[in-house]
Amino acid sequence: MVYLEEFELPDIVSEERFLGGIMMTCFENFYPFGIFPPKELGTLSFEPITILYGSNGSGKTTLINVMAERLNALRGAPYNKSSFFDDYVKMCDLRWKTAYHDSTVITSDDVFDFIFDVRRLNEGVDDKRDELMEEYLELKTKPFQMRSLDDYEHLKRVNQARKGSKSEFIRKSLVKNVPERSNGESALMYFTNKIQENQIYLLDEPENSLSAEYQQELLQFIEDSARFYNCQFVIATHSPFLLAAKYAKIYDLDAKPVTVKKWTELENVRRYFDFFMAHAEEFCK
Repeated sequence: MVYLEEFELPDIVSEERFLGGIMMTCFENFYPFGIFPPKELGTLSFEPITILYGSNGSGKTTLINVMAERLNALRGAPYNKSSFFDDYVKMCDLRWKTAYHDSTVITSDDVFDFIFDVRRLNEGVDDKRDELMEEYLELKTKPFQMRSLDDYEHLKRVNQARKGSKSEFIRKSLVKNVPERSNGESALMYFTNKIQENQIYLLDEPENSLSAEYQQELLQFIEDSARFYNCQFVIATHSPFLLAAKYAKIYDLDAKPVTVKKWTELENVRRYFDFFMAHAEEFCK
């Protein structure tokens, strides 16, 4: 599904006109001005899946953040903004193919925060498990006599401990369905839970924290969400697995001027290809 059809960045004339009205001696950094005109990047047009490819420093994350601000996208983790970021965003323009839809930007920081929260929860469960082991032994071995109804709840705990095994006692006492997953599993779960139908999603390097297997699973989920659940994706990445998305439109931000390329033409992908071809005989042993 295509909701956002085009996004237009200010050209070099517009940038120079804006900067010319500022006392240049007062500022040392005009970010994000000056990044995209040298790349001759003006207007981007979009497909259901559009990918912004580039090496570190190519501007793909900046472009994601500029688009997110212009779209008023829902954002979790904060990001660094310069004094002129809002001015730059106001100079950008966009065109819709269909009516405006909700948009969300998901960054590595969002995923890391989620993983950290899951880890803290699991550590809390570990602490609780140790406490329950001590409680089980105490209930199992120490004599108990009920003296009033105030002791009824404790009596139930005693009976639970004495009727079942230690593992049964702990399992029934712990919170059910607490996620005890690897970082990669948690990261993948974050995307599959966060992404809903009929929305635009801006993803900044979603491959972080994901193994090759989970990157492929994420790719399948993104393709299915675009095809069956009317989602539109703009993704900043240099992962070969995500770059291989079916029918994706890929902008090479390392090229001057920025051009649309097939994923097999991208330098990062070619490096992987050349590396494995150089070691092809070792895979055949």
